[in-house]
Amino acid sequence: MKKNWVRGESLGSGSAATVNIVIPTNPSTHNFPSPTAVKSSLFLTSYSLKTEKDVLDILGPSPNIIKCYGNDCTVENGKRYYNVFLEYAAGGSLADQLKKYGGRFPEACVRQCTKSILEGLKHIHSKGYVHCDVKPQNILVFDNGVVKIADLGLAKRRGEINREYVCRGTPMYMSPESLTDNVYESPVDIWALGCTIVEMITGEHAWYVGSCENTWTLMNRIGIGEELPKIPQELSQQGKDFLGKCLVKDPNKRWTAHMLLNHPFIKNPLPQPLPRKTDRPACMPKGIPCTHQAKMGEGKDFLDKCPGKSATPACMPKGIPCTHQDKMRRHCIKVVVMKRKSTLSR
Repeated sequence: MKKNWVRGESLGSGSAATVNIVIPTNPSTHNFPSPTAVKSSLFLTSYSLKTEKDVLDILGPSPNIIKCYGNDCTVENGKRYYNVFLEYAAGGSLADQLKKYGGRFPEACVRQCTKSILEGLKHIHSKGYVHCDVKPQNILVFDNGVVKIADLGLAKRRGEINREYVCRGTPMYMSPESLTDNVYESPVDIWALGCTIVEMITGEHAWYVGSCENTWTLMNRIGIGEELPKIPQELSQQGKDFLGKCLVKDPNKRWTAHMLLNHPFIKNPLPQPLPRKTDRPACMPKGIPCTHQAKMGEGKDFLDKCPGKSATPACMPKGIPCTHQDKMRRHCIKVVVMKRKSTLSR
């Protein structure tokens, strides 16, 4: 069959796959929406990508899981590729958005993202599957502010026993039972969600890794030790309680996606924060001058959709409208100049 598309701009790459924009060469025979993304692997090493395609087909449509439009095989530069056509996410991943907005999200935004992820996990679990690799890099952001679960290449059927040790997931987000007992059931996704929430709130991984630590040391800490990720103090009491239900060592005591969707952290509106004085925004990324704020606001749709939040206040003092930023900057410069003149006059 004649190929009716070519690869466009690269959107990213991993150890086993690349993602590009699809450019139709014959629009009359190209039935996918525009733009569409194509995820490709060498055919001989495409097991994970084929698993992702099969699982997406079984899961069916869900507003919180990335859409799959089909697949094909191509030969390019003498190499055979397996390709899967996927919904295009204009906002990249949740990890990309965290970098863009200074490393942290407002709690209202975290609640919104968490609810969407939980809805997706509830659907996956109800269909008899476990994602096994929930993390910010695998949550995609769309131009309407919606987030969806992606990258199901490591997914497995619930109840399916691993006959040999298979490491599924990313160590920083793996649960104690997956590391000690090689068990991957629905609770592992809830643990990973808890780690992801910590990252959205603090901008840091749930587990602190020292410069002398390696992956095996970290895995031992998570799997064997009694240590738990620290619950961020900046979270509301509802948020702290919610995280406490996710980050439980015993998977049998960890709350399910269905239970968590009924938790007040998800169901109740965010309480109005108390005003506080601040000389400099606590969430200003280190080393990024205020003059760069406009650049940070590019692709602002994501935080625009968060309740009561706009995109740029990620690095603006609370209670000060963004439209006043220029006035603030001019005032600061004026104060500095006056101080210098006063010093020189002495």
